[in-house]
Amino acid sequence: MRNFKTLIAAGLMATSVGATGAMAADLPVAPEPVDYVRVCDAFGTGFFYIPGTETCLRISGRVRVEYRFNNFGDKPNNWARAANGTSTRARGYIRLDARTNSEYGLVRSYIDMYMQRDSTGSAYALDQAFIQFGNFTFGRTQSMFDFWTGYSYGNFHTVYTDYKTWLASYTAAFGNGMSATLSVEDGTTRRWNLVGGGDAYAGHRYPDLVANLRIEQGWGSAQIMGALHDVRYAASRTKGDIGYAIGAGVQLNVPVFGATDNIALQAVYADGASGYVQDTWDDISATPQITDAIFSGGKSHTTKTWAIGAGFLHNFSDQLEGSIEANYANADAFRSANDFSMWGGNINLIWKPVSGLGIGAEVAYRDFDFHRSSVQKDRNEIYTTIRVERTF
Repeated sequence: MRNFKTLIAAGLMATSVGATGAMAADLPVAPEPVDYVRVCDAFGTGFFYIPGTETCLRISGRVRVEYRFNNFGDKPNNWARAANGTSTRARGYIRLDARTNSEYGLVRSYIDMYMQRDSTGSAYALDQAFIQFGNFTFGRTQSMFDFWTGYSYGNFHTVYTDYKTWLASYTAAFGNGMSATLSVEDGTTRRWNLVGGGDAYAGHRYPDLVANLRIEQGWGSAQIMGALHDVRYAASRTKGDIGYAIGAGVQLNVPVFGATDNIALQAVYADGASGYVQDTWDDISATPQITDAIFSGGKSHTTKTWAIGAGFLHNFSDQLEGSIEANYANADAFRSANDFSMWGGNINLIWKPVSGLGIGAEVAYRDFDFHRSSVQKDRNEIYTTIRVERTF
């Protein structure tokens, strides 16, 4: 009898344990905690924290679609049988901006790249890629010499310089909107033509030295800037020269015309550094051509260039804006065969029906006046661009 009771108790215990195990197996497993994406408002709109870090990231981009009416000014122009009178372009940008506050100041990494397809083929480019660490900037970004980079599309003719280049710079902030920057930059970006002395630049020797002094306040901004540039001929019979450029610009807010209207004025002079004056010099293969220097008579002669440009941006309404720009540029080279002047400008009108979307058209005009020694006929150029663009 005692053995029978013991057997019954053991059976009940086993059944209980089995039931408990089954019930435990049927219970839902607690989910892993979710690290939700959090909005980061420390650096403006669009930033969010990368999960598990204190780094804020903004993903943005742009899609640009254009139909172009190429030069239909004086002949020979793009409407000759050998050139495209019209062309198309589609370009897509992807931008990544990662920022973290640290005990040393802001740590920022920025990438801006685009892919493009046009009537002549496709292209890919890394437009910008730089790191900011406190007051230091390293990588490819806007030249520290450039100040006002225009209101127009600037597809064919600009009244300023707008260069992305490799640089290493330090910016000191003095308060009240004042700052000063010292930068070493890739000098190959600013090169134009050399005549004689091998008719080309030699291999790169050392970078350009750039400095600026800037102020930004409620009324607008202003800057003075300077640069030193290595002029080095391919031929060994000359040491070359050190070119230089100096400039100044101001951009004013003019709410008397419109709440977000702006006026800009900029002037630059260079000796042996034409790339700091203009980034759309006429670069035809025949004389005249823009030069940095000419080697003749056993010595180098640097080219003096200067330009002055201005622009006005006006908002007719929240959905309609327009701009107009104009400039005059002059090149004075050794002897006169490569001397010329040019003037021109851009005018556009852009409709913005929704935020980030722009539909507009722009007309660009440029006129060349060549020295008679060049045996080149004066001419003008006219271009038109129709653009649809979405920034997000």
